[in-house]
Amino acid sequence: MTSATSVKTEYEVIIGLETHCQLSTETKIFSSSSTAFGADPNTNIDPICMGLPGVLPVLNEKVLEYAVKAGLALNCEIASYSKFDRKQYFYPDLPKNYQISQYDLPIAENGWLEIEIVDEQGNVTRKKIGITRLHMEEDAGKLVHAGTSDRLSGSTHSMVDYNRAGIPLVEIVSEPDIRSGVEAAEYAQELRRIMRYLGVSDGNMQEGSLRCDVNISVRPVGQKEFGTKVEIKNMNSFSAIQRAIDYEIQRQITALETGEKIRQETRLWEEGSQRTISMRSKEGSSDYRYFPEPDLPPIEVSPEQLEAWKVELPELPAQKRHRYETELGLSAYDTRVLTDDRSVSEYFESTIQAGADTKQAVNWVMGDITAYLKNEKLTIGEIPLKPEGLAELIGLIEAGTISGKIAKDLLPELLSKGGSPKTLVEKKGLVQISDTGELENIIDEVLAAHPSEVELFKNGKTKLQGFFVGQIMKKTQGRADPKLTNQLLAKKLSS
Repeated sequence: MTSATSVKTEYEVIIGLETHCQLSTETKIFSSSSTAFGADPNTNIDPICMGLPGVLPVLNEKVLEYAVKAGLALNCEIASYSKFDRKQYFYPDLPKNYQISQYDLPIAENGWLEIEIVDEQGNVTRKKIGITRLHMEEDAGKLVHAGTSDRLSGSTHSMVDYNRAGIPLVEIVSEPDIRSGVEAAEYAQELRRIMRYLGVSDGNMQEGSLRCDVNISVRPVGQKEFGTKVEIKNMNSFSAIQRAIDYEIQRQITALETGEKIRQETRLWEEGSQRTISMRSKEGSSDYRYFPEPDLPPIEVSPEQLEAWKVELPELPAQKRHRYETELGLSAYDTRVLTDDRSVSEYFESTIQAGADTKQAVNWVMGDITAYLKNEKLTIGEIPLKPEGLAELIGLIEAGTISGKIAKDLLPELLSKGGSPKTLVEKKGLVQISDTGELENIIDEVLAAHPSEVELFKNGKTKLQGFFVGQIMKKTQGRADPKLTNQLLAKKLSS
């Protein structure tokens, strides 16, 4: 990400993020109901997630595995012993009137992740953001607020969908190491990349799979004590996170300079008006009255199990970025684009392993293939053109069998149908003409057909060389070797 709203130099901004990631398990954290998105309201429910009397929760083993892997990927210390707690949470979308979460003994603590900020000149700044803790918990339901047809009373009503109740989450709390909206947005994006690389969360913000709350305060430079912390909710994109923080920074600075008291509160980001508005005063941990969950036993992770899960971790985004820059010599921009999606990076690497030139593979994956994917709304794993096919296509260009233009012309068919580029070239009779004698004859025919243009060229209108090249390509249906054609043409025109 680039650029940031400037902050007056006499103030320092302190930012921390609390991020909820929905885990991609098939069933809920303590019951067998489906976690599928988009089901009709109140259909993915059961007695356990509804908190009916006499039922007991059982921890989904996949939730523990995914939480531990997420903690490992965030360089956390994994607790060999942890437990669940009850968080008193009297909201209408929580059927039990309490939430099962983790309080004083979370599954993971004391980690970090690395963010990269690339400026407009391509310079890279790297920074480690501390992770305070990662813990498991269940999600609440969803309130839908609506009006009523009763015009006389003018009242409104709310409906509750409990499908999300019991959805497995990990809450990841950062240290207050972030200093700008740009850094916060990049932190959230890197967190999502890591979760997607692990395969433990899809990170879709529009579906609520990734939700970020920002804690922000401002203090004069040199002051040791933190300023009054304000929480911001309701940000549904990374750009919204940045804009909400930038707005809140300026709001708090203005308040400090005018003597207005900053209250510890929760504020909402209003996308339409591009501002934060007050929602409620902020609760402290004592307001939740935590106590150990009596219906779930403590969690113990053995050293053997921890090592087994650690071995299964993939190479993570930051590791790939470093490797691409040091081993492949790619720019910071190229590495960021290629490593943003794990499937794209794996496709790129497989293309190189199949023998393709690295820079050519970068250009094709980041250029024409990415454009095709966006246009067709596909992922790279859905296209029939496999990495081996792309490597073969690049090899045909390097061998002089076809030109880059012919390759681009063939690409749409290869992307939609797959197959061997070499076979397709032979089938269509598109092998590049690289025979000097054959090209000289074609050039002679083109020059003979355009005597007036030849005369103009000899009188100084040298830009006409491009016209002649175009005519040669038209005559050969784009099969003439461009480099050799230009060399031979220039020689004939100057004689």
